[in-house]
Amino acid sequence: MPQSSETVRDSAQADASHAGMRLDQVAALLFPEHSRARLQKWISKGELTVDGKLSKVTYRINGGEQLCLDARTELQVSVVPQDIPLNLIHADPDLIVVNKPAGLVVHPAAGNPDGTLQNALLHFDPALANLPRSGIVHRLDKDTSGVMVVARSLRAHTSLVDQLQTRTMSRRYRAVATGEIVAGGTVNAPIGRHPRDRKRMAVVHSGKPAVTHYRVLKRYPGATYLEVALESGRTHQIRVHMAHIGHSLAGDPVYGRPLKNRKKIPAELVQRLRSFPRQALHAFQLTLVHPASNQHHTYEAPLPADLQTLLAELDGFIA
Repeated sequence: MPQSSETVRDSAQADASHAGMRLDQVAALLFPEHSRARLQKWISKGELTVDGKLSKVTYRINGGEQLCLDARTELQVSVVPQDIPLNLIHADPDLIVVNKPAGLVVHPAAGNPDGTLQNALLHFDPALANLPRSGIVHRLDKDTSGVMVVARSLRAHTSLVDQLQTRTMSRRYRAVATGEIVAGGTVNAPIGRHPRDRKRMAVVHSGKPAVTHYRVLKRYPGATYLEVALESGRTHQIRVHMAHIGHSLAGDPVYGRPLKNRKKIPAELVQRLRSFPRQALHAFQLTLVHPASNQHHTYEAPLPADLQTLLAELDGFIA
C-alpha cells in the first residue's frame, strides 16, 4: 500500500538512574509517546543515535549520553476518508470507542480496498492519518460484531499497544456454540497457520501461545450460550479454540463442524444453527487503562439484533 512519511525529531539526555539499562529501555522512558517496538526499529535503522553515533538496541547506557531522534514515520495515504456511519460508544481527545457491526472490514486489504472501518474513521477525524493505521491497534473479524477501541493520539497509541502486548486490556465476548457444553473451562492451545490451508488458522505445536476462557450462560438442546475471555489475541482465536474442543460457533463458515448427536436435536434447531449468516460472536465488553487519566474504564456494546433473535428462537426449544 503506498505510503508517505513525516519527520520526527527529538532529543533527551540519559542520567545516572539509567546506568546499566539497555538503550531501547531508556529510549522508551525518554520518549514515552513512541512505542518500544517503534524505537527499536529506529535504533536499528540509525535514526536514533547516542552521542551522535549509531548504537545497537542492546547497548548499555552509562548515564549522561545524549539520545537524538531524527526519524521518519510512515503514514498511510492510500486509505481515503469515506462517509460511512460509525456507531460511537465513546470519543475523547485520546480515544474513539466504536461498536463495529458484522459485515464491516476493519482495514483495507486484498479484496476489500475500501468501505472499511479505517475509511470511516478517517472521515470522522482526518487527523487520524498521522497515526499508524489511523489509530487502529486491534481488530475484529469482518463478521464479528462489537466493541473496538481506536487511538486518537500518539500517547494513546503507545499506551494501547502496550496494554495489548502485556495483556492488561480485558476483552469479553458473547458467543453461541454448537453442542451442549456442561461447564466452563479453559483452552490452552497454540495457534498458527493451518499446515495445508494457509487461509485458515489451526491448533498446531509450532503456533503462538493462546489461552481462551469460557463460561456457560445458558444451555439449549444442541447449543450453548457462552461468555468468552481472552488472555491472548491470535487470529480467529475463539473460533479456532471452540472448534478444537468440538463446539464450533453457530454459523461459522470456516471452522464449523457437524453437530454431534443430531438425532436428539430438533431438525428446526439444527437448521437454524446452520443457517445463521455469520459466526455467532460478539465482542461485548472492553476494559482498559485510559492513557490520560490512568484510570480503568469499561466500554460495552449491546448484543446485536441478529444474536438477540437467535437466542429468542433457541429459548423456544426449551421444554
